[in-house]
Amino acid sequence: MKAMTQTKPTSFTPEQQDLANWAKALGHPARIAILEILARRGGCICGELVDELPLAQATVSQHLKALKTAGLIEGTIDGPRSCYSISGSTFARMGKYLGTWVHEQACACGCC
Repeated sequence: MKAMTQTKPTSFTPEQQDLANWAKALGHPARIAILEILARRGGCICGELVDELPLAQATVSQHLKALKTAGLIEGTIDGPRSCYSISGSTFARMGKYLGTWVHEQACACGCC
């Protein structure tokens, strides 16, 4: 009889989970470009994003969905138009968590 594999229980902090989700969402250059466009404009209609990016509308929509799922952007739908903007509160949390995390890792390795 084959032995059952035991999974090691792990517990990750909410900050670790958030940072991992944000890193995953930021892991594609198109998503970085979308965030830069939204930051520059303060908001944007999806069609305008498509005009600025070398991607099909369906592809842009998939990237917007990933960014929205991660909480990095907010969106409103007005009929056939969707308007997106950066989530200031999420970016503030991400900056705080990431800054603290980078500092802690640098200090732990003796870099600071």
